[in-house]
Amino acid sequence: MNWLQKLFTDTDGVGHIVLLYALVIAVGIFLGSMKIGGKKNGISLGVTFVLFAGIVAGHFGFTGTTNVLTFIQDFGLILFVYCIGLQVGPGFVSSFKQGGIKMNLIALGVVLLNVVCCISLFFLVFYKNGDGAANNYNLSMMVGTLCGAITNTPGLGAATEAVTTVANNGGYGEMGTPLIANGYACAYPLGVVGIIAATIAIRFLTGTSLKKEQDEIEKEKSANPHATPHRMTLSISNPALVGKSILQVRQFLARDFVCSRILQNGHVSIPNRNTVLGEGDKMYITCAQDDAEAIIAFIGPVDETIVWEEQDVPMVSKHVLVTQPNIAGKTLGELHFSSVYGVNVTRIRRGDMNLFAESNLRLMMSDRLVVVGPEDAVDRVASKMGNSVKKLDHPNLAAIFIGVFIGIIFGAIPIGLPGVPTPVKLGLAGGPLCIAIAIGAYGYKFKINAYTTTSANLMLREMGLALFLASVGIKAGANFVDTVMNGDGLTYVWCGFLITVLPILIMGFIAKKFVKLNYCTLMGLIAGSTTDPPALAFANQTAGNEAPAVGYSTVYPLSMFLRILTAQLIILLMCA
Repeated sequence: MNWLQKLFTDTDGVGHIVLLYALVIAVGIFLGSMKIGGKKNGISLGVTFVLFAGIVAGHFGFTGTTNVLTFIQDFGLILFVYCIGLQVGPGFVSSFKQGGIKMNLIALGVVLLNVVCCISLFFLVFYKNGDGAANNYNLSMMVGTLCGAITNTPGLGAATEAVTTVANNGGYGEMGTPLIANGYACAYPLGVVGIIAATIAIRFLTGTSLKKEQDEIEKEKSANPHATPHRMTLSISNPALVGKSILQVRQFLARDFVCSRILQNGHVSIPNRNTVLGEGDKMYITCAQDDAEAIIAFIGPVDETIVWEEQDVPMVSKHVLVTQPNIAGKTLGELHFSSVYGVNVTRIRRGDMNLFAESNLRLMMSDRLVVVGPEDAVDRVASKMGNSVKKLDHPNLAAIFIGVFIGIIFGAIPIGLPGVPTPVKLGLAGGPLCIAIAIGAYGYKFKINAYTTTSANLMLREMGLALFLASVGIKAGANFVDTVMNGDGLTYVWCGFLITVLPILIMGFIAKKFVKLNYCTLMGLIAGSTTDPPALAFANQTAGNEAPAVGYSTVYPLSMFLRILTAQLIILLMCA
């Protein structure tokens, strides 16, 4: 049985390391899937429980060599944050439009108040005048507590790397990294509960009626269905349009629409922007739903007698998948579907959203276009777009690792700040994150295709997060019990709870009472500003509509970036 004993105790062996991580991650994910408070309405810690499984393993001496643990920790962190960047990149810039600035300012307030609470509690509770070593010890724990209080693991990674940077310059010593993890572990459980509890408290503090807020969301949706496709057949009855082209009609209306088929003199054809209209012509139009009434008033009444499938020219409507990298980033107007191919694109399916095909809408990989026209012409468009599901199933790993390569170099650039002895760096967390966001948003301009399917992105992201958390937990485990039970562990627990709830209560009250933000959207905003998926799950279940998801996705990119940056800056700027 010596071989089995060696497998569990030989910290230098590859088999031992693989066994260690497999056991820690498997146990952590299994326990994290259990819901506290019932299967239906309960809360689970998810993959984050891997941290606690790692702490237990490290506490009982089931560990590995420091160099190996550090490498796996950093590699997992890079993989995790890079995949997050690719996910949020396409929506990072657009999140500031359509009311997004106001919502992001509220999220910014939450982030800044979290930092203020953290620093204030450090000076009020833990600061020791003249004792730099003790202050570094406590600051490391407080930053870990901050990351745990708002359940932000990438922030933990950035702070951990910042501690390593300072340690290399003689600022912390070898205890810095485990302390970060210990503080995180102390605050995380109440952080998950505290975010949800504060969200509920805002509802009662502001006297909000959930039913009324839900009704307002439904009313807004029906009153302003932005970019929701609407299809109708119109009979031209406006004499002013006779002899005018479709392009001129669009210019007169100052509203965009797509005419996919037109019936003129008993003959059906695919029109283009230069098609001349005549009185009594029948137009099959797709437009944004909120523009439909104005278009009807200008062109003519709806005609429900026309059955387009029974006309003389057989037309087909097919879904075409964008899988050609050189198409991604181009607008519909740049592709000239009607004039070059003799077809029209009426709407676009992007993820779970149906979008009206505006001429300035920029295409993305995996978009599904609804193309209408003669079958041979539609097939030509499908060939041009790629329309290959198989191509999407195979991620471009070369582009991904090129982005990681650039991100690591970018993160290593030292940024000197006046009065700060150690240069600030974005590091292994911030550098790849920034580059991934840039590639996700603007990669098409440089012919970089780093597209991955949602499932592949999630797989890589969860794998990286599990490796990172397992490494941090294993390294912290040896000192965790002593820190919590014999040190100031309980103090960090209640400090973390204050860091969690106070900023949410303050900014949530302001957002509801003064900004007049809908509570359903506010719940998603709070979840996004704390980057907390359990809080989003609670918000979705409570609201019963998509408003929380909108709020979450609007503020999540900026919040995630700021969480990573501020966690690192606190260490670098305040290290004694």
